[in-house]
Amino acid sequence: MSGIKMSSHKPFETPIEDDGRVLRGSWRSPRNLLVDQSYGGHASVHDDETARKMGFKSAAIEGPTHFSQFVPLCHAIWGDGFLTEGCLSAAYKTAVHDGEKVRAHVARPAPGMSQVDIWMEREDGAEVLRGTASIGSGNPPSMLGRKLEALPPPDPFRVIHRDIEPGAMRSRTRVRMDIDSVMGALYPFSLRQKLEFITESSPWYAEAESSPWERPIIPFEMVSVLLHHTSADDPWLGAEPTIDLFVDQEIHMIAGPLFVGEDYEIERKVVALSGSRRTESTWVRTEVFRPGEKEVLATMLLNVASFKESYPDYEARLATIRSSVTLTPVER
Repeated sequence: MSGIKMSSHKPFETPIEDDGRVLRGSWRSPRNLLVDQSYGGHASVHDDETARKMGFKSAAIEGPTHFSQFVPLCHAIWGDGFLTEGCLSAAYKTAVHDGEKVRAHVARPAPGMSQVDIWMEREDGAEVLRGTASIGSGNPPSMLGRKLEALPPPDPFRVIHRDIEPGAMRSRTRVRMDIDSVMGALYPFSLRQKLEFITESSPWYAEAESSPWERPIIPFEMVSVLLHHTSADDPWLGAEPTIDLFVDQEIHMIAGPLFVGEDYEIERKVVALSGSRRTESTWVRTEVFRPGEKEVLATMLLNVASFKESYPDYEARLATIRSSVTLTPVER
């Protein structure tokens, strides 16, 4: 908490229900700002037509958009410390579409505990995400920490990620988020535009004089944008474009928060590969640094799933790989 001044401004006006066991936020209708997103020369599941091709009823709202609804609840439990060393870790379960209402829930910590369960539900009762929130270090494994530990070895018959192995690195890249900077083709909007629609607004996101750090801070959901907006240049991406979806995500402040208008450097690393009946996934961990320094300020763990059906000639390529690969006894 060093370097933080006391602020007379309250960071959030979110109405919170607290029954002593669970804190609940308000019903919110998040907005999809990624209708014009593109990568690999095509649209994404945040576009209606593309989303329907992948089996969704309409464009999906990006997962980290929901993180904003948890921040006021966690701040109510842990105060400003959550913004400096808090962690949100979640597995996304059900898509949310424009006009649908969702509500965040955070369990109160038991005495001596600094990690709690979190979940979000849609108005129709569907579970949108489930995970953990925590503060500080020395906690049990987070939701994604547990999930990562339980992953089996990579599938030897993968196609989309055939040439990728855990450990692949991308060296330091300079990133920055200014209030009016549009964050590229992946995120065709600025922070100012996001703040017009963010589900939980705060003067600390835009006003230096309101913030205890005397600088506006980047919202948790926009940390995802800062750390992922250059991902189209990751060296492990294949030549063939695919339609992708965020499946699991964790944002962890270690020496935060991150600030608007400040230069950072990031390093990215593939830490795991996984898959399902319809997808192949890369798990990428991103670390944030001040330029030229070694202290890690924040991390993001992200599982991005690529739809097999969006990859050209997937089944034919799979058949070729199956006929040419000799499995070891362990892989069998």
